[in-house]
Amino acid sequence: MSGIGPDAATAAAGGPEAADRSVAPAEVARVQRRTVWALSLGQVLGGLAFGATLSLGAVLAAELSGDEAFSGLAAAAVTLGTALTAVPLARLARLRGRRLSLTVGMAIALVGVVVVVAAVGAGSFPLLLGSFLLIGAGQAANLQSRFAAADLATDATRGRDLSIVVWATTVGAVLGPNLTGPGELVGDAVGMPPLTGPYLFTVVAQLIAIAVYLTTLRPDPLLLAQRVVAAAPKMAIAFVKPDSPVAARYAIFAIAAAHGTMVSVMAMTPVHLLHHGASLAIIGLTLSLHIAGMYALSPVFGIMSDRFGRVPTLLIGQVLLAAALLTASFGAESTAAVTVGLVLLGLGWSASTVAGSTLLTEASSEERRTRRQGFSDFAMSLVGAGGAVLAGLVLGWLGYGGLALVVGVLVVSSLLLSPLGLRVAPRATPDP
Repeated sequence: MSGIGPDAATAAAGGPEAADRSVAPAEVARVQRRTVWALSLGQVLGGLAFGATLSLGAVLAAELSGDEAFSGLAAAAVTLGTALTAVPLARLARLRGRRLSLTVGMAIALVGVVVVVAAVGAGSFPLLLGSFLLIGAGQAANLQSRFAAADLATDATRGRDLSIVVWATTVGAVLGPNLTGPGELVGDAVGMPPLTGPYLFTVVAQLIAIAVYLTTLRPDPLLLAQRVVAAAPKMAIAFVKPDSPVAARYAIFAIAAAHGTMVSVMAMTPVHLLHHGASLAIIGLTLSLHIAGMYALSPVFGIMSDRFGRVPTLLIGQVLLAAALLTASFGAESTAAVTVGLVLLGLGWSASTVAGSTLLTEASSEERRTRRQGFSDFAMSLVGAGGAVLAGLVLGWLGYGGLALVVGVLVVSSLLLSPLGLRVAPRATPDP
């Protein structure tokens, strides 16, 4: 019967036996399969929670502030909260494992949801923004999940495993906003403040996600990977490579640049379409197709990354982003062209994020992985927030077509710097 047993479990948790206990390769593979499915379920639940937040945040911010101009601060606060918690959660993962790190991130977000309800009940706009900062920790945990899927993955499956977890976000992102109506009915029935009922579903989803992480991520994938590296260098070669700092830095840049490109254009698209007479239904459809492009085909890009290479797939993502920007720029007056551009934008983001995250993971030695992953999520969130703010200024100055061309600087930079991603250190052969 396969099993790690109590000694192995102690070692995987960082006990004193960690350096001298062996783990069978079949057991590592079994833990990895279970980890990927557990993380995927957690992403579905986290997506449900986050989807409801996004759909209601702007409305609540406008209600409590009394000014629609402040409605965008809800999303900005969540993004800032994500950036602020990304590095601390990565450090916690390094010290205590993914299980605790993901649980803490979701628990902080759960507190944030409770504070949202309290803020609406008290009519406090500053408290509402503070609650969204806390909710950002849940998004940071969701981002970290994709890296957790790669802790025990091999070269042959790293991109696929990571992309499966990214794909799982689709379910929650699509279902979350659609729970607003039923949530309001439930909220009214139990006497909750207006527009806060859907957060009941958020609370339930996050509690289940916490339970999933606590019960299924045993042994912890990151701690088990650390243990294998210490005790079985030959076996560790399957999922740990020598450190390649130049390639890792390029991966961080490419991920952040793709995210900044996507957020800058996507955030201004509803405003642009509304000014050109598009109905709210058309705007909603355009954004739904964009979200589908972001997540639905991520496993395809993961498999491509494993089969054709990380940098080639990342370049495909950059080409898709370039095509999206050109389509949106030269077809800015056409709703159909803008919609096509948004779909291409989502696909380009997906390919770049999946391949870039995979490259970052395998270009980092075991002891540097989590720190770089945390910094990558921090940079990604910060660039996205900055891009959304600056995009509004550029839109007012140059229009939607001009915005798409200006953002293209990020894509061109990623293309020109792509040879850096190939500067990977040669794999050392361990002593017998």
